[in-house]
Amino acid sequence: MFFKVKTPEEVIEILNGFGPISMETIPISEALTRILSSEVVSEEDMPGFSRSSMDGYAVRAKDTFGASDSLPAFLELAGEVVMGREPEGSVVSGKVMRISTGGMIPDGADAVVMLEYCHSIDEKTIEVSRTVAPLENVIGKGDDFRKGDVIFKKGAVLRPQDIGLLAGLGMQNISVYKKPKVGIISTGDEVIPIDQKPEPGQVRDINSYTLSAFCLQAGAVPVNMGLCKDNFEEMRKKAGKVLEDCDTVLISGGSSVGSRDMTVKVLESFEGMELLVHGIAISPGKPTIIARIGRKAVFGLPGHVASAMVVAEIFLKPFLARLAGKIRASGDVRQSLQAKLERNVESTGGRDDYIRVKLRERDGKLFAEPVFGKSGLISTLVEADGLVKIDRNTEGLYKGQTVSVMLFGPFEQEE
Repeated sequence: MFFKVKTPEEVIEILNGFGPISMETIPISEALTRILSSEVVSEEDMPGFSRSSMDGYAVRAKDTFGASDSLPAFLELAGEVVMGREPEGSVVSGKVMRISTGGMIPDGADAVVMLEYCHSIDEKTIEVSRTVAPLENVIGKGDDFRKGDVIFKKGAVLRPQDIGLLAGLGMQNISVYKKPKVGIISTGDEVIPIDQKPEPGQVRDINSYTLSAFCLQAGAVPVNMGLCKDNFEEMRKKAGKVLEDCDTVLISGGSSVGSRDMTVKVLESFEGMELLVHGIAISPGKPTIIARIGRKAVFGLPGHVASAMVVAEIFLKPFLARLAGKIRASGDVRQSLQAKLERNVESTGGRDDYIRVKLRERDGKLFAEPVFGKSGLISTLVEADGLVKIDRNTEGLYKGQTVSVMLFGPFEQEE
């Protein structure tokens, strides 16, 4: 029989007890989507000098007051700001300097008149036909960030624009959490490598590949330990190896209560093993094991691919996010959409049911069509776009009811 059966909420709370793994320093060119292990503080002003945001003329704003097409201001050209160099000279009353976008604002100037509002009368005289306000068309020193500003908090996920900011501040390297290494063991006497043709009673290894791809999608590093027969010594040897090399372990198959299912027996053979969960009140995926060995979590996942992937979506995805440094990760790592259910769906009380659904769009609205099938059928996953939860305290969902669909991946709505 199952023991220590937990509700999904209890399981999430248990998994929240595991924190991020170690840190590393990497070049910012490799830091996209990585998670910061500490806050980042600007060590300088950005930009480091006031510069023009337009092509035009650097002026004293008050020299343009009242200027218009019918009554322009006539100012004397005092020189040109050379890009990449400090201006030679300054702007005094009645004078301007030619400047390009990004050029350093010369001393004395406090605004830039756009080029289209200026006309050369002769080599020394510029006609300005528009009034500008102080700091107009000027990016001031420190307008982006000031020295000492916290620009990123611990746990931030770096995006392309964030990498650009780090580059702009001269930060060549950055401290991030390491990507969690996930050891994957697929068990079963009936499971064979995918390059072999199955004999009667045999199946090709699906779970190693789906779980490896899942880990990659979640930002983790899968370590496929290969197939393992239903043999205690072989499984223990593989489990011991993966516990040494990886941050967490997934054992596919061998998690139920059959006489040949020995995951718990193998885990119990490790010193200090603590069985946290043996059975979760969900369907599919009830025969799930979670144990702690040392500081590492070991998951015993159902052998049926649909069950294993549902457990991975609900529990493993937020868990891997936490290991990767998303301290507050729980359900927030899963993308979801709202849709109307296409038909009634019954449910058995006392457990959370996760039904697979396919999304369809009609008249600008999204509809979720249930995809029914046994937990051993991968076709139900391939056809589906996501999962809909039926709470254990309800008897089901009704046609037309708005439901939240947890997406397996990006969903492109029809235009």
